Formats: sequence, C-alpha cells, structure tokens
Amino acid sequence: MHPLPNYVSSSAFLIADPARAAMLIALVDGRALPAGELAYAAGVTAQTASSHLAKLLAGGLLAVETEGRHRYYRLAGSHVALALEHLAALKPLAAVRRKPLSREGLDLRFARRCYDHLAGQLGVAVAQGLQERGFVVPAADKQLVVTPSGMQWFGAMGVDMTALKSSRRGLARQCLDWTERRYHLAGPLGVQFMAVLCSSGWLRRSKSSRAIQVTPLGWAGLKKHLGVDEGSVGLPACKLAPSIS
Repeated sequence: MHPLPNYVSSSAFLIADPARAAMLIALVDGRALPAGELAYAAGVTAQTASSHLAKLLAGGLLAVETEGRHRYYRLAGSHVALALEHLAALKPLAAVRRKPLSREGLDLRFARRCYDHLAGQLGVAVAQGLQERGFVVPAADKQLVVTPSGMQWFGAMGVDMTALKSSRRGLARQCLDWTERRYHLAGPLGVQFMAVLCSSGWLRRSKSSRAIQVTPLGWAGLKKHLGVDEGSVGLPACKLAPSIS
C-alpha cells in the first residue's frame, strides 16, 4: 500500500480528537506554548494533555523545544498550519480558550525586562524589525549573526560593538518569549541594546516591577528605525508614557 493514505488517515485521526484539535488550533498563529496553556485551551487535565501531546509529537504534527527548564510546543511546520486552515474552510475554527490577564499581566506582556534584555510584545516586535532590515540573521542553536550593516546600525545607535564580549552562547541569540511564544533579542547585544534605549530616554524601567514603558521619544525612534509603532504591538494610545522632563 502507498504510504500516503496511511499518513492521511493517521493525521486525520489525530486531528479528529476535540482536545487535540483545540491544542493544534491554539498553535495556528505560529506561537509556541507550554503544556499547561495547551491543557487549558483544550479543557483537559495536565496528565491528559501530556498524553495528547505525545501522540501529536509522534504523529509529526508538533515539534517541541526547550528554553531553560521549560518545554514549548509548536506546529511541526507551515504544512500543518496550512492543513488546519484548509479544514477551517469546511468549518470555521473554534475560538481558542485562553486565560484572562490581570492589569499587571497586561503591562508585563506589553514590555518587560527578561533578565536584562527587552521582552514582551515590544521585544518581539523589535527583534522582528531587526531581522526584516537585515541587521541580524538567525543561525543554528538559536543564535543571531550580526551583519555588517547591523554592526554599523547598532554602533550608530550608541552600542559599543567593539567592547561587547561574546558569551558561550554567542554575541546575540533568540530567547523564546514566555508570553508571546516568539523570539526576542537576548545575549550580550540584547543586554547592551536595552541599556542604550533606556539611557537615551526611549524606554523607562518601572520602579516596582519588571514592566517597561516607552516614551514618546522612544515611539518616534522605534518607528523611524525599526518600523515599530503602537499599532504593531497592539497598544492603545492611552498607554503612552509621559515625556521625561
């Protein structure tokens, strides 16, 4: 028998289960999520979710990656997302069940310190802007290679590239954001870059939490240099930080 029918039937069997389908749907947007969040999305216990995730991994529909002590699951590739989208043409995908965030949680999701580098929706948008402009390029082992144009740009922004010392994990790397499940900029370059943005008055650290605010000067600079504005990170105008006197 040709292997394709077997693959189709096995994949269809995996997707047909309501809990597994809910998990897959929660990952359609490209993010990587932990087992606990996928269990909540599917409305099942952690133990049941673990069993479902093992089957989806074995069936080639999911991939898993480790960030520190945590494991994050994502779709195995764009072909899985495409298959789910085609199925949605037959019947619209159900809304994804997600836990509501508190006011503090929303602030931290927008922008925060991840150790000493920028994370959250803003951190992810900045990392995407850097890649889109060719300043950094993804490499193996989650590293980021700073291109010649990137070296020049970071230098012009105030980062002393000659003084940066590469760690054992490289000069710059991709760090999986725990709220956005996408990557932001980390490593020695990420630390120094956020320090420069704060010292230049673009960003402001909260005194009571890890939250970060963007000043009007910062929004203007981020828009000019990286194409990042309030709309690109889903922030309403009322959240703008006041000017620094």
